[in-house]
Amino acid sequence: MVVYKSIYRVSGIDDPFKKIKKKCTKHLLSRYPGLKKKIKLAKDPLYTALQLAALGNAIDFGANPDFDLTDGLEGIFRERFDVCEYISFKKILKKAKNILYIADNAGETVLDRLLIEQLHVPTKYAVRSKPIINDATLEDAREAGIDTVAEIISSGCDAPGTILDICSSRFKRIFEETDMIISKGQGNYETLSNQRRPIFFLLKVKCPVIAHDIGIKTNSVILIKNKYGK
Repeated sequence: MVVYKSIYRVSGIDDPFKKIKKKCTKHLLSRYPGLKKKIKLAKDPLYTALQLAALGNAIDFGANPDFDLTDGLEGIFRERFDVCEYISFKKILKKAKNILYIADNAGETVLDRLLIEQLHVPTKYAVRSKPIINDATLEDAREAGIDTVAEIISSGCDAPGTILDICSSRFKRIFEETDMIISKGQGNYETLSNQRRPIFFLLKVKCPVIAHDIGIKTNSVILIKNKYGK
């Protein structure tokens, strides 16, 4: 985080990834009608939406600046979950009266929107307070149409993760009181996996350290419940 802030200060550019974030969001929005139809026609629309949202976590120009939006996406959408605690997810979702959905990268926000449409529970969608790498901000979320399906809020955190100590008091209250939390991406897993809350982590594992911590292979696509969750 310190390195990125130094780069932004020296360069005088507060959002170096802005152009690629907009390009990514625009491309995914062009795919939105087709993906929505794919979910609608699926045997299990919720599962398919979860899978697309998880696979979309591979769209990460911070970790992979050479990612190809066209060919790369086609390859991604052919993948499947390596670990999916779907039964547990449905059980908690059935009882939930509200959801906190913590975003990761811009672009995959469009896939998050498709998933939120299948939850049928009032949802708050949390984004970074300021630009950091290619993580989603308020502007990015609105461009993806998230405001049509959820209330967009800022976590108050400008790190590539969700560090509760520097989050806003409002976000921390929501985090503690919400019935169910969906956390996208590796950065959020790193900063929240030790919390005693009902968190489901939805991501593609890109780092061997995190893979070892979870007990799976690098590049695995997963939906897992927080082992410390209530």
